[in-house]
Amino acid sequence: MKKIKKFIKKALRHGSALKPISRAEKLHINDIDSVSTHKRMKQINKEFKQTFELLKHHKNTVTFFGSARFDEQNEHYKTARRLADMIVRGTGASVVTGGGPGIMEAANRGAADEHGVSIGMTIQLPHEQVTNGYVNRSVDFYYFFSRKVALSFAARAYVYFPGGFGTLDELFEILTLKQTKRIKPIPVILVGSEFWKPLDSFIKSVLVEQTKTISPEDRDLYVITDDLHEAVRIVNAYKGTKD
Repeated sequence: MKKIKKFIKKALRHGSALKPISRAEKLHINDIDSVSTHKRMKQINKEFKQTFELLKHHKNTVTFFGSARFDEQNEHYKTARRLADMIVRGTGASVVTGGGPGIMEAANRGAADEHGVSIGMTIQLPHEQVTNGYVNRSVDFYYFFSRKVALSFAARAYVYFPGGFGTLDELFEILTLKQTKRIKPIPVILVGSEFWKPLDSFIKSVLVEQTKTISPEDRDLYVITDDLHEAVRIVNAYKGTKD
């Protein structure tokens, strides 16, 4: 490491006049990169292993997504809690969330209300510092991408409530996987028509009609509803699981 610091100081001092890196310096840099890569791969492998070990015991799951910023007085929070309760009671599924506050807490809380399995895939984020108290099974993540894999792995349905960039990112990733048939036709349920209808209108008018960047039938990849009984029926109607 001292050699690297010395090299950087020389670079700052001499600029373009700096002599080429020696073979020994290159090997030292490669050694540092190798150690760093090994540590990253070890952490990623650990996160995936913990996920698969947990979920192999809970193959009937429904994953909830939505904003971390809603408190328990928010109508979306109340609806997510009620729907999670209904899904556990009506389908026997375990509820999976990101383990944080907001919609995640509401869904885990709804599952706990029915004494169901309430799983949290947790990560430290600015608005999501503490695992909510309703999680009774969890895996903690350092990497965002491995957490996203865990949230989508082996689900029976995906339920989306209103949210921000993270929720939309997770939604469009799943829709892309369904569109390209990289996953089975697992239901994607968007709860809250007031929030989702404007997005649906954009998809129809701009993506389908104006630019033709998707096909008309791609709008069938998701269902928008305010009817919680319909959401439970959709979950019950789908019996398959992902590979």
